[in-house]
Amino acid sequence: MMNITDLIISDKEQIQLNDLFLDEYNRTMLNQLIREHSYIEQLRQYELPVNNKVMLHGSSGCGKTTTAKAIAAALGKNLLVLNLSNVISARLGETAQHVKMVFDKAKREKAVLFLDEFDQIGKARSEGDKDVGEMHRLVNTMIQMIDYFPENTLLICATNYESFIDPALLRRFQLRLSFTMPGDAVLDAYYDKLLSRFPEHIRIIERKYGISFAEAKDHAYRLVKDVLISEFELQTTLSEVEETQILAN
Repeated sequence: MMNITDLIISDKEQIQLNDLFLDEYNRTMLNQLIREHSYIEQLRQYELPVNNKVMLHGSSGCGKTTTAKAIAAALGKNLLVLNLSNVISARLGETAQHVKMVFDKAKREKAVLFLDEFDQIGKARSEGDKDVGEMHRLVNTMIQMIDYFPENTLLICATNYESFIDPALLRRFQLRLSFTMPGDAVLDAYYDKLLSRFPEHIRIIERKYGISFAEAKDHAYRLVKDVLISEFELQTTLSEVEETQILAN
């Protein structure tokens, strides 16, 4: 039987919200979310609800996972990451049990729970008539878990395909933020930040546009490593030549 704890990533990477490349609306909404959770007890005195269910949707590689990490870091909470595609099984009843175990762990630890590829719930619903009843039960179980998720924990779900998700699930999220492909100016700023820690002559690389942040990072680092390795190889060659000359003399 699957050990669900083996599929949970306890992510401790520290990313600052100010370091993210967010549009103005997303930044404003996330700052408000963090402020609410920073004063959750004070808001409770006025019987005001605190938003704790967030849906991040949009293009792959455009910052959804990084945003979840930054939110957890800003709140000083542990981040539990679960990719739903790893737990959806032929026995949907087992899937519900596995997901419930993750929710329970997040509640015990008052953690930030990040469910990636949340659209797997919606996708599985249309896989065949024989599974429709089971998938309805899984969706209903998920709705119940979300509804009773305590305010002192935070649920963040991410998907590239929001339209695949059951509308009843989507309605549970108080905050739904869209992540789109960055424009050229934003990518230039991102490249500048990525390259700022390298020597000036290495920062001059061919920049690609019309791609995601993740693709830009991979592209930039590949070119930087190529230049650095070439320099290392040259240094090694020069050292070998010098050593040969010394031995010859």
